[in-house]
Amino acid sequence: MPRTPSAPSSPIGPVGPVRPGPDAHAALRPAAARIDAGFWHARRETNARVSLPQGPGLLESAGNLHNLRLAAGTARGEFQGAYPFVDTDVYKWLEAASWQLAEGGPAELAADVERIVSLVAAAQQPDGYLNTWFQLVKRGARYQDLRWGHELYCAGHLIQAAVAHHRTTGRPELLEVARKFADHVDSVFGPPGSGKPIDGIDGHPEVETALVELYRETGERRYLDLAAYFVDRHGHGLLGGEAYCQDRVPLREASNVEGHAVRQLYLLAAAADLATETGEPELRAANERLWQAMTTTKTHLTGGLGAHHDQEDFGDPYELPNERAYCETCAAIASVQWSWRMTLLTGEARYSDLIERTLYNGFLAGVSLDGERWLYVNPLQVRDGHTDPGGDQSARRTRWFRCACCPPNVMRLLASLEHYLATGDDGGLQIHQYVDGDYATDGITVRCETDYPWHGTIALVVEESPADRPWTLSLRIPQWCREYRVRCGDETYDSPVTDGWLRLTRTWSPGDQVVLELGLEPRLTAADPRVDAVRGCVAIERGPLVYCLEQADHPGGGLDDVVLDTTRPLAVKHRPDLLGGVTTVVAAGRRRHLADPGWWPYATVADAPAADGEPVELTAIPYYAWANREDGSMRVWLPTS
Repeated sequence: MPRTPSAPSSPIGPVGPVRPGPDAHAALRPAAARIDAGFWHARRETNARVSLPQGPGLLESAGNLHNLRLAAGTARGEFQGAYPFVDTDVYKWLEAASWQLAEGGPAELAADVERIVSLVAAAQQPDGYLNTWFQLVKRGARYQDLRWGHELYCAGHLIQAAVAHHRTTGRPELLEVARKFADHVDSVFGPPGSGKPIDGIDGHPEVETALVELYRETGERRYLDLAAYFVDRHGHGLLGGEAYCQDRVPLREASNVEGHAVRQLYLLAAAADLATETGEPELRAANERLWQAMTTTKTHLTGGLGAHHDQEDFGDPYELPNERAYCETCAAIASVQWSWRMTLLTGEARYSDLIERTLYNGFLAGVSLDGERWLYVNPLQVRDGHTDPGGDQSARRTRWFRCACCPPNVMRLLASLEHYLATGDDGGLQIHQYVDGDYATDGITVRCETDYPWHGTIALVVEESPADRPWTLSLRIPQWCREYRVRCGDETYDSPVTDGWLRLTRTWSPGDQVVLELGLEPRLTAADPRVDAVRGCVAIERGPLVYCLEQADHPGGGLDDVVLDTTRPLAVKHRPDLLGGVTTVVAAGRRRHLADPGWWPYATVADAPAADGEPVELTAIPYYAWANREDGSMRVWLPTS
């Protein structure tokens, strides 16, 4: 029987990627926001003008669209691509383009979306199945290689694209494709005793969180139940019991994040969604426990995640290398997705603290300033004389990748970024991330003007407010901030911060003003002493930004012999001419002249040569902006004199 898709969300409402259901156990709900100037507006404009329009051409040249035409029977030739999951690159681009269309994208973008949606629909098989690798290369082998085939992973990204397309355009075509595929999956997978032929999970979690959102979009409970089944079956040995694909221990029993970083985080995002919808305390407790373990023992200063190139793995607690850090761009994106869901579930500011750190550093470094080149991995150091391996693991920006998961993933987060900024509840409005633009929820609209992150002044004006009741404006005071001041009109408030929130409650009127001043003095940061890789080193930070040295700013030598003089003050210098306009931090250091060690670079402490050297001025740039000039060395963590 034909189904009638649910009505799309209002275009002025929070129609983003995460929308808890009406009965969800959410402490907070996404609020509407609009970015119309400033730092993130510029980055999103580059995404809209440069990155997104290039997507169809890159997907064409890489063969992704060709494969769909083959599956649809409208082209001849061979499957193109190195992996069985190349369809997901198309779906992530579709999702990104759909979020962009919500803001009135160009006619060319809308035409590309319509064309590719039609191609996806034509490639789908009558029973709902859709995966070009198994339709063209491994015919007759559906679901026989769940560890590596990634059929459900592809289905998850298709569903997320369809939800975005439906929420932003109201058109039903892609949502119908996604529902047919989800219905097919529901007919095939189920627990023992369910009468369904396969009790199994995908080697790459993703379908789980997508199914939750499909439930939220359609109201069909069986999609939520299917998501819960997949989450629950991880850790029961269905894929050989490997930590790599989150099959070593059931999630509710886990004590730390492990295995492939992106897979772990996608699974946890789904678990947070399920805890939000069901209110299950055990699942919520597992999410809180694992997030705490991840942030305290396995997160780089940039918010990056993943210590090992081998298996793209988290590594052991406090194993946080520099030049061998993996920190996949997709892992940063997955971290934002999980932390946002935890923000909505709990209302706690610490999750948005990590989102801020990750957005400005570990995530944003993944795309070049011109929007045309990408980093798959994000090391914290590139040594003098570095020999680059090339390919996806290059420390040099690349036009595209054999495994091109990161570029369209970046595109979709930037296109949907407005939906990760603010929330509302019965008590008022909470502002999580500070941008130039508007925040709105339930009859409340607040305008923000700021030059954050370069300056700490955040000016807020109430533009719309209920006249008959007080409400609370909650402002997140970042975890890194040591000094702040807030004024309401002409009055200075000495309001306490509770759990990261500065809460201002009153009966507001249009025109009321609040000015929040966050101290942005540059600071030196040291790691927990259990992080062996950076013992005896410090990093430079200012506001939410992590800084690094890059060889381009230090002619006449590399960076391996540089030490920072911590007895000298740090200075701030804004450089509108540099890297699109950045604030640099200038520090004093020395370039060491160590004696020639001969053939053996080790000595007893008593015989070790002195580390003297000539003074040198060090210029630190924001980490997100590195690798946008000539190739050369780079480092975040600096040894001290």
